[in-house]
Amino acid sequence: MQTPSNYFPLLIQMAVALGFILTTIILTHILGPKRKSKIKDETFECGIEVQGNAKVPFSIKYFMTAILFVLFDVRSFSFILMQLILNISAYMVFLP
Repeated sequence: MQTPSNYFPLLIQMAVALGFILTTIILTHILGPKRKSKIKDETFECGIEVQGNAKVPFSIKYFMTAILFVLFDVRSFSFILMQLILNISAYMVFLP
């Protein structure tokens, strides 16, 4: 049976992680550079001058292809893992 005292180490770990995140965010704002200028705020792309607008519209076909690739890639990876963990044949993986 789970008691509240069993969650105490988890709460301590979460508090330490949250404290580290907040401390890092605050210190970067305090210690970071404060001088801003137009030259410093420009985009720097490997020493190459910026050309044109970065917000060029892409075709929806590109995004659909990428989403389908990721979907089937993750699904096939999970099938392979299921086959290895459960030690079943490849045909059993595709059955509901």
